[in-house]
Amino acid sequence: MSVPTASSRGFIVSIAALVVALVAVGLAAWALLKEPSEPPSGQVFTGTATDDPKASICEAFTVVRNGVQINTNLQPPGGTEDVTGAMAVAANARVALYDGGQYLLARLQPDTPPELADAIRSFANNLMDIGARSTSGIPNTDPAQAERLKEADSANAKITELCK
Repeated sequence: MSVPTASSRGFIVSIAALVVALVAVGLAAWALLKEPSEPPSGQVFTGTATDDPKASICEAFTVVRNGVQINTNLQPPGGTEDVTGAMAVAANARVALYDGGQYLLARLQPDTPPELADAIRSFANNLMDIGARSTSGIPNTDPAQAERLKEADSANAKITELCK
């Protein structure tokens, strides 16, 4: 039996590397050229699909609405002189707004009735806009922020009606 030399082992390794590289190139080309199995919907639904998507999103809406209501109306525990408490209350309000919007978008099932889905998307995006701008220091008295707050109130009323 002959012992392989260093040059023959190097040749075998080179051939194996070439085969692996060609397989990788083939797989990459296939992945680029194949048709997607489903067209992307643009939605990121991360909840559990239910038989009643309307009831599911209406329940999520109620949770978010209550969280926003509670956290945007809290008062600092030490009164108006409690700077740390005021900052904590403001932070909780911003979290309720921004995360509430994200939560609604993540729980919006693809087969939710279109009118309700559109209203939820609008409301959720508006909540995130309000929260993000509040975080950057824009007060509720700013005309554009005041308009966003008004739109959120209007969307809240519309969704409440649609969820009946």
